Amino acid sequence: MSKRAVPEINAGSMADIAFLLLIFFLVTTTMDVDTGIIRKLPPPVENNQENVDVKERNVMKILVNSRDQLLINGERGDIRMLKDKVKDFMALHPNNPKYPEIKEKYIEELGKKVPLSKGVISLKNDRGTSYGMYIKVQNELARAFNEMKDEKSLQLYGVKYNQLVDEKKIKIINKLVPVPISEAEPENVGGE
Repeated sequence: MSKRAVPEINAGSMADIAFLLLIFFLVTTTMDVDTGIIRKLPPPVENNQENVDVKERNVMKILVNSRDQLLINGERGDIRMLKDKVKDFMALHPNNPKYPEIKEKYIEELGKKVPLSKGVISLKNDRGTSYGMYIKVQNELARAFNEMKDEKSLQLYGVKYNQLVDEKKIKIINKLVPVPISEAEPENVGGE
């Protein structure tokens, strides 16, 4: 009996083909882009036992429930109006009991006392709040404070905040327009 020789397959180009397929799938595949927030967190509080008494009128309470419904001070709100409501709340309204109190603060770089709002934005989310809604709320809050910084910078220096190059001027605007946002840990707060 004679054995027949099995022809060999040239596998030299198999690695090239596999590499080309890999490149093809990498190039044609779309990937979701994660959204996020760029925010500098404040330094940790050294004394956790300190009890700060904040008056009700000085706090704007923002709640996002598990159905992604926005509540502002207990009333249903619209995400498109959040920025304007925050700006109005944080603006100075002397002698108006519906708005935050005003405090005088000495700004060393300006060499004088300036009036500032005692307002604080309190944000609370339900555990069921979608990530998309969380990002929208954070984005609107950031837009509100960025616009306030732009307005103050234009008033004092004639340019928007992000166009300032002098560190002293940036520091002054940050002191004149602080970002007092208090974010509570999410919990189950219900559907309404």
